[in-house]
Amino acid sequence: MEEINNLDVVPCTESDYLKPFRVHYNQNGTKKSWDFMRTHDSVSVLIFNTSSHCFVLVKQFRPAVYMCEWERNKTQPPQSAEKTEEGAGEAAAAAAEEPQEDVSTSEGETSTPQPPASAGVTYELCAGLVDKPNLSLEEIARQEILEECGYDVPASKLKRITSYRSGVGVTGSKQTMFYAEVSDDNCVGAGGGEPKEGELIEVVKVPLHEAMTFAYDERIPKTMGVIFSFIWFHNNMSPKYKISTNV
Repeated sequence: MEEINNLDVVPCTESDYLKPFRVHYNQNGTKKSWDFMRTHDSVSVLIFNTSSHCFVLVKQFRPAVYMCEWERNKTQPPQSAEKTEEGAGEAAAAAAEEPQEDVSTSEGETSTPQPPASAGVTYELCAGLVDKPNLSLEEIARQEILEECGYDVPASKLKRITSYRSGVGVTGSKQTMFYAEVSDDNCVGAGGGEPKEGELIEVVKVPLHEAMTFAYDERIPKTMGVIFSFIWFHNNMSPKYKISTNV
């Protein structure tokens, strides 16, 4: 998953997933404009395995996260000698595990060395795009659970948690979040996503008693959906099971 090379950044002239627009409008007599992206809505699923009392997440490389980290690191001021010495051991270890390469751009220029691939890896809820108009949100969520995590769950067993807007400054798309309980008996495959769709997913299990520590550990890159859903579970499901989420 973390073997990333031959990175080449080029302009995006067309896409099946993102369409950029600029809207002009008047608000309270003031003329304004705003750039935005039209994207698909999506679903996400908090999966809880009742056999092992753990949450089932997915771990994958996100190019957008990776490139943001790369740009952020390029703009950071140089570290002081003291801080450089403190982080030398850690940096050396990371460099030994993941060789760095130069990044080429569409103009043929060579920029600063690319960061390790781990900079773009995130922990997320099982999720997918709402791009099948003939299926309900529950049915789309069911397909994602099967493809990404390997569990076969009837759509009727999915509990709708809520829906919300994400990326409101850029996309404003809606994501609907579900809750699914699974057991080891529901596991019919290894998951991992659809390779033909470019997916390379690792299934990760987070023990229930470690969930809130995991959620608030800023060293672990994760989506807001993971944090929110763990809190939702603590408030709504923990009393039912009379179990602790280690808050």
